[in-house]
Amino acid sequence: MTDLLASPGEAASIRSPVVVNQGGRKIGERLAAHWSRPRIIEHPKGAQPWEIPPDADVLVTQTSCWQASPPPSPPPGWPFGLRFIQLMSAGVDSFPPWLIEGPATACARGVAAIPISEFVLAAMLNFEKDFAAIRVHNTAQWKMRPLGALHERCLGLAGFGAIGRAIAARARPFGMRIRALRRGQGPLDADVERAPDFASLVAEADHLVLALPLTAETHRILDASALAHAKPSLHIVNIARGGLVDQDALLAALDEGRIAGASLDVTDPEPPPEGHRFYSHPKIWLTPHTSWGDVKATDRVAEKILANLDRYLRGEPIEDLVDPVRGY
Repeated sequence: MTDLLASPGEAASIRSPVVVNQGGRKIGERLAAHWSRPRIIEHPKGAQPWEIPPDADVLVTQTSCWQASPPPSPPPGWPFGLRFIQLMSAGVDSFPPWLIEGPATACARGVAAIPISEFVLAAMLNFEKDFAAIRVHNTAQWKMRPLGALHERCLGLAGFGAIGRAIAARARPFGMRIRALRRGQGPLDADVERAPDFASLVAEADHLVLALPLTAETHRILDASALAHAKPSLHIVNIARGGLVDQDALLAALDEGRIAGASLDVTDPEPPPEGHRFYSHPKIWLTPHTSWGDVKATDRVAEKILANLDRYLRGEPIEDLVDPVRGY
């Protein structure tokens, strides 16, 4: 840190932080305008994300910086002078474990809950109403047929964090019955049924939404054995991580008519290789990991970063700390 200064309404007792910004220009501009007058170090293009100046005490980073196979163990000298790391994503599976096992590390939990929940509702409505198929281009196609509905359908939420809660809030006005599986015994909303296990959730759901973090315990949780419990009418929506799904088992279930469809915003890997069946399968609606994004996405992330920077500087508890043991 550098010179002593005061935040609004405080005595001069807080030092300006030195922040390494790996979040891009807009995040850098918002950081530079912070009341603490931080010294912003823009990460050099082409440099490895763990190559941090020794005088930096805060790192702001994102998943795209860590795509090029980071070392399996901390590089020599890590974490240098870092005392706080702010991730720009809610998920942490793209980062090396040693990153979140060092200084206090916070994620951006909840920042994308609203756009993702809207995306999920759109995916479920698209499946039920089959918009692409009912669009007409000539008089010969002008034919009525019955459409599906969300009313009284069972929404199965695998995961009930910020995203799961936001989905439930938007599903209620459609009259959906909501069941959720949540790790641990954290509270659910009053009108949300607790599923005892994943198999039970799959068996009851008409629409199954995967909103879990990717950990060793959840890797390929939706596999052949889980899909064996599904209704033939099941529609799967994955807006979390592609690694939650055994993709071969999913394709087999779709091909054999054991489930009805899948809306996939994430895959493993991303993107799928050219020619992959996900691109052409008639029962799959594939989108390029875009459910989280809207025009205010960067602003919401910036607000999360700045609020945690306030807490860090004032010695207050940082919000949304990552638990290295649980992996999220």
